[in-house]
Formats: sequence, structure tokens, C-alpha cells
Amino acid sequence: MKLYIDLDKCSGECPRCVVECSYFYHNGNNGIVALREILTYALICRRCEEPHCVNSCPQNALEKQVDGILKRYLMRCISCKSCSHACPYGVILPELVPYLNSMCDLCLDRRDSQGQPICILTCPYKALELRDIQANEQEAIFQIGENLIVHSTHWSRAKA
Repeated sequence: MKLYIDLDKCSGECPRCVVECSYFYHNGNNGIVALREILTYALICRRCEEPHCVNSCPQNALEKQVDGILKRYLMRCISCKSCSHACPYGVILPELVPYLNSMCDLCLDRRDSQGQPICILTCPYKALELRDIQANEQEAIFQIGENLIVHSTHWSRAKA
């Protein structure tokens, strides 16, 4: 079973993430927010040749990696949200740039003992599920790593 996230629901219908998290170290900050950020950078970001978001950061907290995907360095980020204002496509949402952040561990070590992760049970929009599903590009379903599968209707760059 993989954690299935419908990023379209997560980004479109949900005005603010209210899911709870059972991970002890999250301490009021759920890991889904960080997961949404990574998925947004991987699937929705336009990967600009000269990224305004990276250039606008006063702390050099954003970096465009070799594969074009953005990476945010949490220890440098001061949550000024300059990157979200500078992005001409509205990809970096202000709520995806918290000052403190906790990474989702997908509840891999707690699934058997507790059944459904608490994030799935508390998501009011049913954007999170445990599913036995495979990637399917025609249906906009993408696998990220071994245990994560994402639905996202994202853009595709026209080939010149």
C-alpha cells in the first residue's frame, strides 16, 4: 500500500491544511505541508530557466537543482515569502513556506499497529488515502519514491 495524495484536491479545494499528524516530533506542524511543497516543486513548478523565486530570496534558501526541481533549505529560510510573491505562475503558495517544517515519514513504521494514519482520517477533503495503485501518466498519477503516489493535473513544457 502506498500513500496516495490527490494534489489537485489538496491545492484546489483545501483553503488551509487542517490534517492532524501522529508523528511525535511534528509538534503541531504536520508533515503533509512539507510533502505538498516537495510534490509541488516536482510536479507543478515550471522549472524556469531563470527562476524569479530563487533570485528573490534574500537568504539563498531556494536552489534550482540540476534536474530543474527546486529545493528549499529550511535552516536558511526566514519565511519572508519573497519567493511566493516573485513566482509569476503562482506555484509557491505562501502556506507552503512555513518557518519551521517537519518532513512526513509516511507513517511506514506505524501503519500495521494503528491502521489508517491519522492524516488520512482527519483530511476533510479525502485527498489522502492508502492505496494499492500504480503510476499512470494518462490519468495524471505519478509515483514519487517507493511509498508515495500522487495525482496531479500539471503542466507540460512544449518541446521546441
